[in-house]
Amino acid sequence: MKIEKYVGSIRDAVGFIKKKVPGVQCKVGLILGSGLSEAVPHLEGMRIIPFTQIPHFPRTTVAGHEGKLVLGGLNGLPIAVMQGRFHYYEGHSMETIALPIRVMEYLGLKRLIITSAVGSLRARIKPGHFVVLKDHINFMGRNPLRAFHEEEFGEMFPDLTDAYDPRMRRLVMGICRKRRVPAHEGVYVATGGPSYETPAEIRAFARLGADVVGMSVVPEVIVARQMGVRTMVLTWVANMASGLPGASLIHSEVLALGKSVSGPLKGVLHDLLKLAPASLCDS
Repeated sequence: MKIEKYVGSIRDAVGFIKKKVPGVQCKVGLILGSGLSEAVPHLEGMRIIPFTQIPHFPRTTVAGHEGKLVLGGLNGLPIAVMQGRFHYYEGHSMETIALPIRVMEYLGLKRLIITSAVGSLRARIKPGHFVVLKDHINFMGRNPLRAFHEEEFGEMFPDLTDAYDPRMRRLVMGICRKRRVPAHEGVYVATGGPSYETPAEIRAFARLGADVVGMSVVPEVIVARQMGVRTMVLTWVANMASGLPGASLIHSEVLALGKSVSGPLKGVLHDLLKLAPASLCDS
């Protein structure tokens, strides 16, 4: 796809959303990962648009991803929630994965909150715990910015130092402590999937400094960083990674555990969004 056509697809999607929801804005975006459809905070004036209705948005094919864009407000703050996401392992291109982030930014996005299921590489980080990401290692083999640069997107060579916003990390860690939710900070290693990693790969990733592993997040963070959107990623541990004691690599079990963490996660997200705009959307 040529860059001109790609920019046109972004504008088509933005135009459709604006026509569907007149006056729509998006200051904070929220992406909900596997099994977390029940974690959507209650929003005022909620409007729901299936991905399949939005031009150039593909259909989600992964169980546990609803495939809906939820628009609304909380304390006057315009919020967009993605119930589900697109993955590289589904066969989507990196520019397709980036599309919703760019669409939200065209609608005014300033802060992005991403959630995701992960596997733990550390004995102290157990299933059901939350991990706030502080950095990543990209083993997906692709970068979402490759061959798709446009001046209005931002720098061609964005600096990924503090791509995981330190202030937002501190805020969410403080909320987790107040709610007595087990939470850690950690480094995420991204793989292409869809197969789970081998025990040898997990041992190698741990030696490189990774704490959790997953198959998403990184493309979205890179794109958000390029566009100047401050980003925080709150992951939840679905399983111990391959080769570790207690490892269980069954997607249905991931979804089941996701339902059990949806309640605590919804509470943490609600508290975080209540801090806006003073704490989230200042410059």
